[in-house]
Order: sequence, then structure tokens, then C-alpha cells
Amino acid sequence: MAKYVFLYHGGKAPESEAEGAAVMQAWNQWFEGLGSAVVDMGQPTGASATVGSDGATSDGGGANPVNGYSIFTADSLEAALVIAKTSPQLAAGGSIEVAETLDIM
Repeated sequence: MAKYVFLYHGGKAPESEAEGAAVMQAWNQWFEGLGSAVVDMGQPTGASATVGSDGATSDGGGANPVNGYSIFTADSLEAALVIAKTSPQLAAGGSIEVAETLDIM
């Protein structure tokens, strides 16, 4: 089984404490429902920067920066996409970039 990193982009932040609690509950239920497919629930991310091949730095991610990640196992990219399509990230208006991690050793 392969591992896939989900990179979360965009989405609407909760506007109240109650809305924040409901969002966290939705994420926790999602992770619990996926069981052993969850390798690393991940974390939200903060400010970022990009370093180019010439050493120059710029704001990270441009217009659509990463705001979190998770790692899952799945039988294929298509199966990982099925998981992604059930994520609370989409309900918040965000998107998810899904990429297979490759073993190089």
C-alpha cells in the first residue's frame, strides 16, 4: 500500500468559537472514520517562504499557499482521491492536492 500526502489549500476559517468546535469535531470524526488509513493526521501550517535555485526567497505558495497536511495510505491514487473527496476541507471551500510519496531507498 502506498502513502499519499494531502496538502490542504484555502478554505474559510471558523468565525466563532462554536463554529470552530464544530469544524474540529468534523475533522476528528473524519480521521476516526478512516481508521488505519491515517498515517499522520498532520498539522495546520503557518507562514511560509519559497527558496529558489538561485537562493532568492519569496512568499511561500504564491496565491494558494498550503495551510496544512496529512498522510494516508491507499491502494492507488484513485483510492486516495476518494478519501480526499470526503474531507471537511472541501466543505470549508478549500482544495486538496494529493501526491504519492515515493520510497527512494
